[in-house]
Amino acid sequence: MISQVFILSSKGDQLISKDFRGEGGADVQAIFYEKVTALTGDQPPVVMTHKDLHFVHVKQGGLYWVATTAAADSSPFTIIEFLNRLAALVKDYCGSLSEKSVQMNFALIYELLDEMVDYGYVQTTSSDVLKNFIQTEAVSSRPFSLFDLSNVGLFGAETQQSKVAPSSAANRPIQSSREQGSKSEIFVDVIERLSVVIGANGILMKADVEGEIRVKCFMPSCSEIRIGLNEEFSIGKSQIRGYGAAVRVDECSFHQAVRLDEFDSHRILRLCPSQGEQTVMQYQLSDDLPSAPPFRLFPTIERDGGGRLLMYLKLRCELPPKSAAIHVSTTIPVPKGSVSLSQELSSPDQNAELKLQSRAIHWNIPRFPGGTQLSALFKLEVPGLTSASMLEVGPVALSFELPKVTATGLQIRFLRLTPIQPGPSQRWVRYSTLSDSYTIRV
Repeated sequence: MISQVFILSSKGDQLISKDFRGEGGADVQAIFYEKVTALTGDQPPVVMTHKDLHFVHVKQGGLYWVATTAAADSSPFTIIEFLNRLAALVKDYCGSLSEKSVQMNFALIYELLDEMVDYGYVQTTSSDVLKNFIQTEAVSSRPFSLFDLSNVGLFGAETQQSKVAPSSAANRPIQSSREQGSKSEIFVDVIERLSVVIGANGILMKADVEGEIRVKCFMPSCSEIRIGLNEEFSIGKSQIRGYGAAVRVDECSFHQAVRLDEFDSHRILRLCPSQGEQTVMQYQLSDDLPSAPPFRLFPTIERDGGGRLLMYLKLRCELPPKSAAIHVSTTIPVPKGSVSLSQELSSPDQNAELKLQSRAIHWNIPRFPGGTQLSALFKLEVPGLTSASMLEVGPVALSFELPKVTATGLQIRFLRLTPIQPGPSQRWVRYSTLSDSYTIRV
């Protein structure tokens, strides 16, 4: 049973607030934000309590999605699932998830809440059911236009050379509008998150991959889709023979709507997708990457004659030459008391900054081609530098995105619609590997 639902910005500003039962006061938002920001650590607890009121929250799109309940027997897992589903529906109906999109579509979000919850009891979170009742149309900060995309020869252009979709192509409302026309499209995204620990000797100590296949459907009348995976795809120690590269995962789970009658024999997923985004498959792989980790670091740390700390870092991208990593950010912890930084970087598009509050150097690389190496020389002024304080350097943390790459090698063989849709329709498959935790000891 839910008493209130509200959405706060990262600064604590109230964007949406809906009181279903009148069990909380007018200051519950301020109480929640005070509690969530007063805690130390990067990740506050999902469930917090104030007197007889329980706060359950998730953070998505840089926003706090919060539900309160006064019932002692309410399941926090049910409320967490509801909040995640609410955020997904807002993204589906508004096109994107941000403070601005929520502000511009507050009427639509209130209408969603009215249809989803009745006096604190969840009625439905299905987009197929809700689309029959939602009348408010989404407001986009930048209306979707095929002309914008065709000008750059990307997704939406009616040309044979159009092969690539921009990452923002699917960020539009699921409801049709006059700007979007009646174009039918379906996206299949293979997204993997990589967690790696590399020792100071360069040996891989730990590697985990968490992946998922997401489907986002903009087809009003799609009866079934068939997604073919690598034929040599195995789960656990089992093997299946076929053609193409072998792919193995340790665990695998599927959405309840997925039919698996062709999965064991042909590695085909069948489902009737609802409009909007849904995760049809999740999988995990531990300590057995089929290829080398994407980055290697070669550090040299020493003290010069003037008492400064010198760090010479060579960072190598182990991706194939035609691939590239983007948004590469390297964080290097430095000794306490560091006061200033001078730097020499190997290319002009890089930048680095010493942040005294976090006691770390942030080295940013917008684009890092595969098979190349970049270097940086950092000179730190550290009053009273000793051998003990030099041990405070590291470990180095990397964050990055690898477009068109999967760490496990999972690929989509085909994406078919059954029956074939009348009129024009587009099918798009995208791959991306993101860093979840990539640590290199020095």
